[in-house]
Amino acid sequence: MTIINKYTFLCLLSVGIISVCSCSKELNLQPTNSNTADVQYSSLAGYKQALAKVYGSYSLISSSGTGASDVSFAGLSDVAITDFVRAYWNLQELTTGEAVCAWNDPDLQSLHNLNWTPTNEYIHAMYSRSLYQITVCNEFIRQSTDAVLSKRGITGDSATQVHYYTAEARFLRAYQYWVLMDLFGNPPFITENDPVGIYIPKQISRADLFKYIESELLAIEPDLLPPHQNEYGRVGQAADWALLARMYLNAQVYTGTQRYTDAITYAEKVINAGYSLMPEYKNLFMSDNNLNNPEAILPISYDATQAQNYGGITFLICSAHGTDPTDNKEFGIPGGGWLGNRSTQNLPLLFGANYASNPDQRALFGPGTLSVDDVIDFGDGVEVYKYSNLTSTGQSPYSPNGVLSTGSFPVFRLAEMYLIYAEAVLSGGTGGDMNTAVNYINLLRERAYGNTSGDITASQLTLPFILDERGRELYWECFRRTDLIRFGDFTSGSYLWPWKGGASGGIGVDSHFNLFPIPAAEIIANPNLKQNPGY
Repeated sequence: MTIINKYTFLCLLSVGIISVCSCSKELNLQPTNSNTADVQYSSLAGYKQALAKVYGSYSLISSSGTGASDVSFAGLSDVAITDFVRAYWNLQELTTGEAVCAWNDPDLQSLHNLNWTPTNEYIHAMYSRSLYQITVCNEFIRQSTDAVLSKRGITGDSATQVHYYTAEARFLRAYQYWVLMDLFGNPPFITENDPVGIYIPKQISRADLFKYIESELLAIEPDLLPPHQNEYGRVGQAADWALLARMYLNAQVYTGTQRYTDAITYAEKVINAGYSLMPEYKNLFMSDNNLNNPEAILPISYDATQAQNYGGITFLICSAHGTDPTDNKEFGIPGGGWLGNRSTQNLPLLFGANYASNPDQRALFGPGTLSVDDVIDFGDGVEVYKYSNLTSTGQSPYSPNGVLSTGSFPVFRLAEMYLIYAEAVLSGGTGGDMNTAVNYINLLRERAYGNTSGDITASQLTLPFILDERGRELYWECFRRTDLIRFGDFTSGSYLWPWKGGASGGIGVDSHFNLFPIPAAEIIANPNLKQNPGY
């Protein structure tokens, strides 16, 4: 079965929602509803409904009992793991010392142990989700060319609006290709110019994919709305610059050539675009973080009533908190959490041995032990209380069952740009300066401490300090694996965490684990794909 059969055979839109049909030997089937492309895309309102689906493909999954409507991923035992944030979090956090899970689900423990195989369903879930979202973007872009707009009589201001929408879809596609490049290196590659139907996509090299993503982000920049002019949760130029800054920071890993000067350039473009830090760190991760949030550049929004699923914010909150409904009222989940995800000692000790009483307000931890003697013992490890379903004023938003949660997950926020700027300066990039880098780091620390007591000097700003500070600021936001790889610490024996490599004290593993394998089922299905070395 080709990837296109599985992820891109689209029965065109119904009420703004794209349905992905199950596999069929006949690829010329007609949709059973009357809402074809010409109907759906006949007006500006129809295009905006379709764009909503492009964004919704991040946070909607098909799961019985939730009312969500989306694609099902055949062969996966739990469709909830295909939610983008949940799938991405599993691969970026459980593979590091920032997180460990007590659930003994098949394939799950191999993530933390760094001994996964190409048949791992959590790896397959992430791979499938990114390809699906690329497919949705491709279809929107395909329906939005000048020729198609002219044929449908969409001209003038309406056509201009659609051009903005198309640039947003191209950004979201570029972002998903960045995810695949970072995780898998050499994924299949398909755009709106490739056929729909029986088509087996070719594989693209990591270096070539970097060039493609870079060219897309640079090309769409003029067509995106300037910072602060788009609706909350939608892409503008600042998100474009932020992804470029993130890519350039990791360019040495992706291409073998460093681009630190470019990282400084684009981080500074975001920094100078009028964003500011949220006054209280914890409010960044509360249920009403969509309100009065001057730091948010691009979030993924979840709503307990309108977009229900057990991934995203619900997953991040409930998997970190216990099952006692009384205890969990203080986190806005009166129906009780699931527990399971905690941290190893590596994360809390970034805040020092006295992490529980450290004045750094980013140290949002609950009970637990620093030691993880038994991974599947729910009491081993430290609970992480970063995400909450309460509002910043202490209110609990409506939840249909006391578990489903509301809030936004930060894909890009200003703090990351400060950290990119500082690291790129320290790494030899030009166009920045050390005093500015120190100031940016101290802005983060002054928010964390509430005063200047945590400020550092230029002599204290080193690359090891930056790695630790990224851990303190960005933990559980899907950065740690990528950061450790960039610093050479992910697979090596120089940086260990409990059960790294499957050993209680942690051991180094082979460097091929710096990339995830292309899922075995995809290698079988697509003769154009070659497996990553070592698998």
